[in-house]
Amino acid sequence: MGDITLHPKELHRLLADPADRYAAPYQRAYAELAVSHRGRPVDEIVPLLRTAADRALLGFSGADLLEQAVAISSGAPYELRVRVATG
Repeated sequence: MGDITLHPKELHRLLADPADRYAAPYQRAYAELAVSHRGRPVDEIVPLLRTAADRALLGFSGADLLEQAVAISSGAPYELRVRVATG
């Protein structure tokens, strides 16, 4: 399970908003990779996740990206705990 802390104004970087066609939220990229890269090698998925995280301006650690890549490769669910910082 991964953890990330975001300010409320940054949630759009993580979660897809159907009203915003131009955003590159991480949720959308992750979902697309989960479909297109299931069964693929983890080392092939990690750089794609890093690119998606960088595009969305999210600071996932290398360990988080590795866990996510393993989940995508194996088809296992991945749980991400999101903290919203109000300060």
